[in-house]
Amino acid sequence: MLIDLNCDMGESFGAWTMGADDSMLSIVTSANIACGFHAGDPDVMFTTLQNAREKNVAVGAHPGFQDLAGFGRRPILGYTPQQIRNMVIYQIGALKALAESQGAKLQHVKTHGAFGNIAAENSEWAKAVAESIYQIDKDLIMVVMPGMCTEDAALKRGLRVIREIYADRAYAENGSLLSRKLPGAVLHDPVVASQRILKMLEKSAIITENGTCIPVEIESICVHGDTFGAVEMARAVRGLLEEQGVRFAPMAQILAAKH
Repeated sequence: MLIDLNCDMGESFGAWTMGADDSMLSIVTSANIACGFHAGDPDVMFTTLQNAREKNVAVGAHPGFQDLAGFGRRPILGYTPQQIRNMVIYQIGALKALAESQGAKLQHVKTHGAFGNIAAENSEWAKAVAESIYQIDKDLIMVVMPGMCTEDAALKRGLRVIREIYADRAYAENGSLLSRKLPGAVLHDPVVASQRILKMLEKSAIITENGTCIPVEIESICVHGDTFGAVEMARAVRGLLEEQGVRFAPMAQILAAKH
């Protein structure tokens, strides 16, 4: 099995540090870089791109709500489809320009936080996200939660798709992430998390909080960079899977291997 391990990073801002990006870049194969709305700033974005390139980690844009105070995890409603497109295009464009200034190229786009959660369950928002990605670069990969509106929108728009599961998050019965407001929504034990991921890969299914299995295709695993103990969790996941013969590669390489 060939699989990607991705992490949300570049989430520091000015004098404030978030996550252990340097350590994480030695473990993951793809990096989702904040684009200045929910986290990050031009300097952080540039440096994260530079560090990822030095460690041969593929990079992608991680657009979210314009909500630094809430880290993009507070739902903000009322956007029109055009406003969503503009918001996503603006953020991807900023990271794309910084990447190209270094001779690098974006591999993928993955929505962040509350914005991504809403888009996963709202077909109009999902369509707007897919359209914005297509308008910038139809070869960009759209990272989605399997079985949700974002997967359907990406496929209908003709985008390349990578389906991901989360190592550090519990799942609700409909296959979406369990609300962070609920107990047990965020997992912190690296052993428990890595063993759960192994079971999901073996079953090709999302395992919900109550043990229900939802059959899905899985091509990537995510660890949130801001979760306490994220580096240890990413290392545990990769270590256990490699012991089982799983090989790790960036998203683009996984898609290329399928064709």
